Amino acid sequence: MELELRHLRTVRAIADAGSLTRAATVLGLAQPALSAQLKRIERALGGALFERGRHGVRATALGELVLERSRIVLPAVTELQQEATRFARAPRTARYLRLGGTHGPLLGALVDRLADVVPDARMTTRTSWSERELAQQLAEGRLDFALAGTCGSAAPPGAAGLVWREVAVDPVFVMVPERHPLARRAEVDLTELADEEWACVPGDGCFGDCFSASCARAGFTPRRMYETDTASLVHLVQVGRAVGLCRATFPTTPGIVTRPLTGTPLAWRHLLGWHAVTGRADTAATVLAQARMAHAGVAASSDSYAEWMAAHRVP
Repeated sequence: MELELRHLRTVRAIADAGSLTRAATVLGLAQPALSAQLKRIERALGGALFERGRHGVRATALGELVLERSRIVLPAVTELQQEATRFARAPRTARYLRLGGTHGPLLGALVDRLADVVPDARMTTRTSWSERELAQQLAEGRLDFALAGTCGSAAPPGAAGLVWREVAVDPVFVMVPERHPLARRAEVDLTELADEEWACVPGDGCFGDCFSASCARAGFTPRRMYETDTASLVHLVQVGRAVGLCRATFPTTPGIVTRPLTGTPLAWRHLLGWHAVTGRADTAATVLAQARMAHAGVAASSDSYAEWMAAHRVP
């Protein structure tokens, strides 16, 4: 029998689990089948890989050698597979742009600007509420560029080999119906919303925890948080069921006003990401510049955001 990668993965699983019983459960095998497979692997390698005892298994000297090599071989093969997949999926022309982004006006504004700057480029878009999903699509070569974001100064979505650059940082505003008692305020203190129910779009970063921490500092615990899509969020605010949390660039919507929170307890950092290997440096510079200009245009179209920037002397 020749040694294969699956055999190394089996040996690693046994070592990590510490017993054949637990490893069999992880691998979805019956224990006798795993024991027989281990014996075949040991015959191929010329000796026992594990010593069996009352409390599980322990690697022999030969087993330690195999495990040490597997820690190098398995990640290297995985990386090779990922690189090959990215290369196969990457378009061979610079005039093809696959863009991704979270929900909001920035992706549309970027597409609009790029359509003028590179009019012969073929563009496709994908949206997701999950920054991690967008990062994974970049890593797998299914996207060329992605607009994502993080709460405050949190780290960008994690995936090996990705480059992230800041587009802009927005304060987080609150959305209230026009008839709300606080709708005419220039800004709203978080403590004044202690009795409200809340709504926001979902995410897989730390925004929810940061919001809860801000409320705790203000002396209250949110009564309820509805995590929903943008259309449902708007509806809940319009009918007075909840107040919403949104980025300051949220577009003007009938029946709703957006107001800054006193002291800016929450912020959202817009990021543009691409893969360091398959990404094109010249195209990345163009897309980043257009993303920043797209954000400036979206921000200027919001009266409440424009007023906030003027009050805080943001250029």
